[in-house]
This record gives sequence, C-alpha cells and structure tokens, in this order.
Amino acid sequence: MALSTVVRVYSTTTPTLPSEVSVKKVGTHNGSFHCDEALGCFMIRLSDKFSGADIVRTRDPKILAELDAVLDVGGVYDPHHDRYDHHQKGFEEVFGHGFYTKLSSAGLVYKHFGKEIIAKELNVDQDHPDVLRLFLAIYKSFMEAIDAVDNGINQYDTDKPPRYVNNTHLSSRIGRLNLDWIEPDQSQEKENEAFQLAMALAGKEFLQSVRFHVRSWLPARSIVMQCLEERFKTDPSGEIMELKKFCPWKLHLFELEQEMNIQPLIKYVIYQDERGKQWRVQAVAVAPDRFENRKGLPEQWRGLRDEQLSEAAEIPGCVFVHMSGFIGGNHSYDGALSMARTALTL
Repeated sequence: MALSTVVRVYSTTTPTLPSEVSVKKVGTHNGSFHCDEALGCFMIRLSDKFSGADIVRTRDPKILAELDAVLDVGGVYDPHHDRYDHHQKGFEEVFGHGFYTKLSSAGLVYKHFGKEIIAKELNVDQDHPDVLRLFLAIYKSFMEAIDAVDNGINQYDTDKPPRYVNNTHLSSRIGRLNLDWIEPDQSQEKENEAFQLAMALAGKEFLQSVRFHVRSWLPARSIVMQCLEERFKTDPSGEIMELKKFCPWKLHLFELEQEMNIQPLIKYVIYQDERGKQWRVQAVAVAPDRFENRKGLPEQWRGLRDEQLSEAAEIPGCVFVHMSGFIGGNHSYDGALSMARTALTL
C-alpha cells in the first residue's frame, strides 16, 4: 500500500515552496489530540485522493475553509466536500450494517475510504465480495472501539464501576503522547511533533489489523467454512468439527454457525497440535467473549493425565484434560475423536 513516508504537520497553510501549492491539505484541530483524529488523518492519506497530503492543525475557521478536507473540527459532516466532524448538535451518524455506535472522525473516514484501503491491500476491485467482508470485520474488531471511546460510550450496559482500570488500549496510549504539563517546551511545533507520533502509532496498528484480516483472518474463514460443511463426515451427530488445518477458528465458528444456520451447534473441535504432534479436543464456548462452554469435557476426566485418564475414559492414548474441562489431548486422531464422541454422551 503506497504511502508517503514523510508527513508534514504544521499550523499554517502558507506553502514554503511554489511547488507545494498543489499538495492536498487535510485539517484537524490543534491542542490536545485523541486517537480518532490521529487515525483519521493517517487513514485518509492512504486514499488516492489524499495520498501524501499535509496535515494542518488549527481551529481557525478561515484557514479550515481553505483546506481540501477537515477532520474532527469545524462542526460539519459533509462527505461530498470532505468534511468529517462529529461534534455538532444533531450528529447521529453510524456505520450501519447492524452497527449502532455513533461515529468519530476516524469512523467517518473509514466509512467513506475504508473499502478503497482494503481493496488496495487485497489488490482487487472495491466491489469484490471479500472487500465488504473485511470492511465489516475490521470495523467490528478494530474501528468500533475507537468510535465508542471517543464518544464516551460504555462497553457494558451497567451502572456498576469497572472491576479494574484498562489504560492499555490504543486510545489511552495515543492520549499519553500529548505533551505532559511538566514538559518545558509547550510550543505548537512540539505539539505537532507529538501528533505525528500519534498518527504513526494509530496507523501502524490499523494497518496491522488490516493485514491480519487479509493474510490470516480471511483464509481461516474459508477453512472453517469447509470444515463445518464436512462436519457430518467427522461424526453423524454433526456436533463435532475436525479442523483440517489449524487456524484461528473461534470467532469464525460463531459467525458461520449463524450464517449457515448450523443445527445442532458444534460442541467440540478436534485438531492436531503441530508443536506437540498430539491431537486436541476443545469444547466450544457459549459465546466468543465467555469462558463457559456449551458442553465441557466430563467432570470425571478433569485434572487427570496419561494412563489414569485413559483408564477413567476407557480410551487409549489420552494425555490430559484441563481442570476447567475446556480442552483435552490424545496421542492420536482416533483417540481425540473418541474423547469427543464419548463426552457428547456424558
């Protein structure tokens, strides 16, 4: 994905060289910055329209009016004129496609330029079906949290205080790049340098997410889909899935079960652990973010190992079953399949 490695960030629109008059200029506010405008400025420069654009940080409406695009300031959302603010009264824009979180400036940029960015990474046209699939997946797994944090939307519907503080997420780390009050140099130039660092950090993690979805998530989805289609070949119950090639499968499984209207739901997944050259049988959780299982491995097996476990299960080659019952192991494929089949009956 082509991107200018040099980002000019400044607070005036007066060009220093005549050749720079033609350079596109993207505006955002000066002062304290947040993750949404740092990420938005990075993403918009990935587009053909704003590739290599300068970033102008100001709140001066006269300067903003002259710019080619404006993010997170100006009180206007008008994609036809590349205005992407979300602070104005009455703004309720959401991503759509079943998502209802109010957008930040980053979400607005992603909504209008995300497909182009993803299509470039895939090297396909924007109307390719994989582009939409990744467009939605990346919003769900990466972008929506940026929008929610910036708009002050709680992750859970509860009035109870959180059990612990989490200051490790991207929005927090971007916030810490702002100039500390003890910094002796509080100049605009120093602030703009900090904003460049914020753009680089937010952009790096965004591209990591995009490339993970392109190179790992999408191929894994195809593998899980095929394994689901062949589940009755693994066991007549249809409740055991063999993962033919190990890959990240959990989130795909939940989504594909819904899309493919899978009934009954998968209870166990068996796969080979290439590192240990053993086979695993893993219970499927009730939801992607839950620890409870649809059907854990039997209580009487939990915490046992090797011969003791093989005797209790009456299955040769057993290696272990975790104390929580979420995973177990066997030396052979037939042994792991027998463990899953037996567990269904107990």
